[in-house]
Amino acid sequence: MFSAALIVYREALEAALVVGIVAAATRMIAHRDRWIALGIALGCAGALALASVADILGRWANGMGHELFNAAALAVAVAMLAWHNIWMSRHGRQYADQARALGASASKGELAMSAVAIAIALTVLREGAETVLFFYGVFAGSGASSASLAQGSILGLVAGVGTGVILYRGLVRIPLRHLFSVTSVLLLLVTAGMAAQLAQILIQADVLPPIIQPLWDTSRLLPPESSAGTLLHALVGYDAQPSATQVAFAGIVLVGVFLATRMTRRG
Repeated sequence: MFSAALIVYREALEAALVVGIVAAATRMIAHRDRWIALGIALGCAGALALASVADILGRWANGMGHELFNAAALAVAVAMLAWHNIWMSRHGRQYADQARALGASASKGELAMSAVAIAIALTVLREGAETVLFFYGVFAGSGASSASLAQGSILGLVAGVGTGVILYRGLVRIPLRHLFSVTSVLLLLVTAGMAAQLAQILIQADVLPPIIQPLWDTSRLLPPESSAGTLLHALVGYDAQPSATQVAFAGIVLVGVFLATRMTRRG
């Protein structure tokens, strides 16, 4: 039961934090609840569909099907979140200043929210699929009862979603004039963390070399399995022993999106 709760908590937490940050960042955009709900629904449906073909996917590409699928989902999610962050750098303050007149700019907001919905769907899909695969691989021969696994899963899901809700509630308390800056930084860190996870998956699939592995080791200072380590992994892709390739991917996205947002604001 505890193992099931921990696995589901870690996966649900990653998805919930992304959804919470995005929800806070876009709360001034009309109809954003519909787009976020659509993204979550599509992600859950996709995870269930993927679970039905897990065996086929696992045999694809010489057993690297799961890794390559996760890499593709992460790559698109990184692109969508990066584009949304850049778009918000130009229009976010405008929405904050004209919060009462959002109806006139609904089409612009919906264009940005379509990218958000895709990113949320892929995040939920990836985390849901990983949960299914963890259960399939770890618990298939463990002899654990279905009731125990179900109880652990529910406990982990509630805890993960609850953490995301707490983050959202904290963000929406920030005055609207400052909310844009805070959520922009958080989304940038989330996007860079996803890029680092993408690099790690590609390394595991032997698509990319690790270059220097590890580049540093902070496992004693901040163990990955600790509460803080788990939260940081979910939020910014924390890895206690990252390779230089992972750091390079995160750095390129971090610097690239930051410069793009600065240029967009000036444009």
